[in-house]
Amino acid sequence: MDSLERLKFLSSQMNLEPDAEQSGQRSPASTPACFTPKEKDQAFIHPAQMPNGKQILLLKTLLTSACERDCFYCPFRAGRNFRRATFRPDEFASLFGKLAQSGAAEGIFLSSGIAGGGVRTQDKLLDTADILRNKLHFRGYMHLKIMPGAEKAQVERAMQLADRLSVNLEAPSSERLQRLAPNKEFTEELLLRLRWIDEIRQAQPAYKGWNGHWPSTVTQFVAGGADEADIELLTTTEWLLKNVHLKRAYYSAFFPISDTPLENKPAVDPLREHRLYQASFLLRDYGFDLEELPFTSDGNLPLNADPKLAWAKTNLSERPLELNRAAKRDLLRVPGIGPKGADAILKARHSGKLQDLSALKKLGVVAERAAPYVLLDGQRPEQQLALF
Repeated sequence: MDSLERLKFLSSQMNLEPDAEQSGQRSPASTPACFTPKEKDQAFIHPAQMPNGKQILLLKTLLTSACERDCFYCPFRAGRNFRRATFRPDEFASLFGKLAQSGAAEGIFLSSGIAGGGVRTQDKLLDTADILRNKLHFRGYMHLKIMPGAEKAQVERAMQLADRLSVNLEAPSSERLQRLAPNKEFTEELLLRLRWIDEIRQAQPAYKGWNGHWPSTVTQFVAGGADEADIELLTTTEWLLKNVHLKRAYYSAFFPISDTPLENKPAVDPLREHRLYQASFLLRDYGFDLEELPFTSDGNLPLNADPKLAWAKTNLSERPLELNRAAKRDLLRVPGIGPKGADAILKARHSGKLQDLSALKKLGVVAERAAPYVLLDGQRPEQQLALF
């Protein structure tokens, strides 16, 4: 394969790796004129929304699809009859540099199969990032994967080059990970790297990080791959948010891949993935505790209910919240009110009382969702009756 064919091939499976606050679907980007390939040789680049709201064109790819690990769910597992491809660090950096220079890509998420051990693989990722940053002067968004078993000095170097780092835990505990990746070690190979990142952030000034700030950290779970319950995933998520200052957790609903040990395991309903995201945002941004989430008797979130709405129906239907007096923590528990809406309500109250739903709409609140659970100046707001 030539370099563009390899890039297309290595990026074709990266839908398994979420990044940033994604928007849109992965699609072929226009191939830069400097390559002059045929239409079929386009590289896969997708629009991705960054945490600051900016949208960029992001290339997600592997440095190599060769892997010595035998994770039960992974298309790149060792021994699988699967086409492999590899880039050298200088080769890939040169290729991406042309993409960035032409405007076809504005950011990169670089991962890799593990070949020759985690330390050796991490060195290749770092070499690629170093060439991009310091030789080709790429200043755009960079997300680097931290390999299982990477050394602390390698983690620190990655923090000096990247805007975001990820350490994929894949499962919520050591016991569950054994069902997905029996040759990975949950605590010493994976979780410890998240601890190191946070320790370095706490101990050293931020100007030592890339562009004057330390990178954010994320992880990913294969939801349902190890037969775990939602409460297990969210317990680990809550711990990570509080103890290693994780920026966010990603959840990928398990689906079977042929020629893997789990090829006959049923796919997980994608709606479960959606509910996990909703619940994790309640923990991260809305002040909810794990005990307040509406788990069923089997420890899972109900698929037929938004967890915030389910909480409100139980707790606010008969005891609606007075928006003219409520604290921010309580405002955030009302359906239709997010962090920006809560701040807007607090600011608007300095100018007078909120008395109708139209005032809430002007503040960016989804007033129809909030109406059944609030009071405005002591009164339930008038609602338009739904038509059958």
